Amino acid sequence: MAAPKRRQKLKVYRTPIGFHDAFVAAPSQKAALEAWGADTNLFGRGIAEQVTDAKLTKVPLENPGQVVKVLRGTAAEQLAALEAQETPKRRKAQEPEIVPTRSKKRLPKPSRAALAKAQEALDRIEKRQEGEIRNLEKQQETLERKLRDLKQRHESERDKAQQRLDDERSEYEEAIRSYEAG
Repeated sequence: MAAPKRRQKLKVYRTPIGFHDAFVAAPSQKAALEAWGADTNLFGRGIAEQVTDAKLTKVPLENPGQVVKVLRGTAAEQLAALEAQETPKRRKAQEPEIVPTRSKKRLPKPSRAALAKAQEALDRIEKRQEGEIRNLEKQQETLERKLRDLKQRHESERDKAQQRLDDERSEYEEAIRSYEAG
């Protein structure tokens, strides 16, 4: 029997986001950064920290992996910090807001069916084309052999005809010489 999976101890981390503190209960700093969607190490830059205060860790530990936003300071303190800027929409002070994080569910592995079908089609085309080329190459070899044989036959016929012409010319010249001699 397999041993039960050991659950990692959760720690609570905090980073400021605007007028809120974003808390998250996570097993590691890396997991906290992922929950916040941070693309830099906020801990290394001194912007994020681990929280141990039981009052501040209660809600995040009840919602592990979820970002919990808590308004920092009172509305009056925030208004003073804004100075000349427009006042923000009012919220109840210290009311936790739970923000769902992105799902870690993996997408299903893509199907290779279309790729395999395309590969089979290409293989069939290449096999057919190779067969057509082999067939034409055989026909070409046959035609080249026939052409070679025909040229040899023509040369032989021409040689025989030339020999006959030479023989006839010799006989004619001999006959002319005999005629002229007497």
